[in-house]
Amino acid sequence: MRILVTLLVLAVVAVGGWQLLPSQETSDATIKVGTTDTVTSLDPAGAYDAGSWALFSNVFQSLLTYEPGGVSPVPDAAKSCSFAKGSLTTYTCELRDDLTFTDGGKVTAEDVKFSFDRVKKINSDVGPASLFSTLKSVDAKGMTVTFHLSSPDATFPFKVATGAGSIVDHTRYPADALRKGNDVDGTGPYELTGYSKGKKVVLSPNSGYKGAVATGAPIELRYFADPEALEKAWKAKEVQAATRQLPPKTLAALNASDPDMRVTEADSSETRNLYFDTRSGSPLHDTDVRKALAWLIDRDQLASTVYDGTVEPLYSLIPTGITGHTTSFFDSYPAPDAKKARKLLEEAGVSIPVSFTYGYGLGSGSAAAEAAELKRQLEASGLFKVNVKGYEWTDFQKRWATGKLDAYAVGWVADYPDPDTFAAPLVGTDSTMSTGYSNKKVDNYIARSQQFADRSRVDGDFRDLQQVVAEDVPVIPLWQRKEYVVTSSDVGGGQYLADGNGVFRLWKLDWI
Repeated sequence: MRILVTLLVLAVVAVGGWQLLPSQETSDATIKVGTTDTVTSLDPAGAYDAGSWALFSNVFQSLLTYEPGGVSPVPDAAKSCSFAKGSLTTYTCELRDDLTFTDGGKVTAEDVKFSFDRVKKINSDVGPASLFSTLKSVDAKGMTVTFHLSSPDATFPFKVATGAGSIVDHTRYPADALRKGNDVDGTGPYELTGYSKGKKVVLSPNSGYKGAVATGAPIELRYFADPEALEKAWKAKEVQAATRQLPPKTLAALNASDPDMRVTEADSSETRNLYFDTRSGSPLHDTDVRKALAWLIDRDQLASTVYDGTVEPLYSLIPTGITGHTTSFFDSYPAPDAKKARKLLEEAGVSIPVSFTYGYGLGSGSAAAEAAELKRQLEASGLFKVNVKGYEWTDFQKRWATGKLDAYAVGWVADYPDPDTFAAPLVGTDSTMSTGYSNKKVDNYIARSQQFADRSRVDGDFRDLQQVVAEDVPVIPLWQRKEYVVTSSDVGGGQYLADGNGVFRLWKLDWI
């Protein structure tokens, strides 16, 4: 995730003193927020994507959370949490005693144990169970929750603070299956009072909320099929805030002197990678075939044409600004070279052109234009034939999770502020990205890095890991982007939707 975040407010509209407090007319009015993200599930055990987790951070609580711009977890549903002295395998949290679910039921340590146990038991193909790979068991006694880990894991508190650690009511959620319907029982700063799949959610301040933050204005979060639809709604003033993502051309043309909006531009660790099915039977199973692909991709062309310079070419699994960042892919494949790619394929004895399927998620920003550009680059060499197809997001997610795509491009928004989030979920054995890739060296680097509570000591492990990944090429890093939020001139707090640690703080939005 983003270890160091720099916020640059491009435009701040001057207001008179009498406007600094919300007016009577707007103080209780709903703020409408637009996004192209997708909610795949309302159940924390069944979702591991940015859109779902953005919602979860507002309607659920985890034991821990992050303060704006913070990089270390702080208590939220917990009074305190800590590892046992001298151990990174026992982690204990003392639960607050004043928490209630939206129906008034008291939150207990049993609810916390139940929430973690069911994530692992359900083990959804598109869920977050892989984050708890080191979690062996959970005990609940009184208001105390104790986590027992199978191996030392200094990153466990970071994982607890994510959407995967959302606390649910054990009387309302099945222990071994995802909850059906649109009801949500959480303890977050908002109650979900309306939901229309793929269209909008209605969030009302939770008057019973107790925790690390404060409740905010009523929110209507609207979902748009693509950046162009979001831009249309923004221009029509149907939303007062727009984030993730307006079209690249629109972002590139933002005017710092425009009096009608406020713009926040934040350094971001959001990345996008091209993943490959490495299993036997896949046309991309052979390492030399994947290396040939790495020799053909022109990131600079992709960034300048498809994204209008709003992203930066990325040559590392771990992005710029994060401990362990390298240029391993640049060092190994410094510039597009069709001759070197051809030589690899000929030595591998594969039939040329190599034909493979490439999938992307519909509505995922500029994914269609990106797919077309990558297809053009790869086929221009005469070495590959790329069969491109877009899929509705949920279908797309299931297809890559079940090995039905040879290649697929996916954006990655870090789960927690540590380089581990760019390693274990992406290239570890049984990773979230389901590439079939497994390398003992990579797994050992990940396990060794988790033994250091002082995270500055893991730099070498992650650098070595990325060198192995550049040699095996189960994934090719494509780009890293900045994050933008625009709000109307009468709405403040937009910077807290993009402040760098993955928490979508809708409660920070307010009328000015």
